[in-house]
Amino acid sequence: MKKIRAIVSGQVQGVGFRMSTRSQARQIGIDGFVRNLSNGNVEIMAKGEAQKVDQFLEWAKSGPPSAVVNKLEVEVLVDDGEEFDGFEIRK
Repeated sequence: MKKIRAIVSGQVQGVGFRMSTRSQARQIGIDGFVRNLSNGNVEIMAKGEAQKVDQFLEWAKSGPPSAVVNKLEVEVLVDDGEEFDGFEIRK
């Protein structure tokens, strides 16, 4: 299993980024959440099989067609056993 925290910056709020992220994560089969940050960035926490998480991150580099991703910062985390209930949008 691989667990990551990613920060996506650019034009990523108000363009359907969170909904598209949730849809993509569910389609690939990973768990976690996505949420807007107060500074205009989007935070993603994801956990799943390593190749699925990597595939998901490839998608996140550009996001949905309406988004403009300038930067994707990824931190690989220690899998501490935290479980997510699917993939959700958080406030």
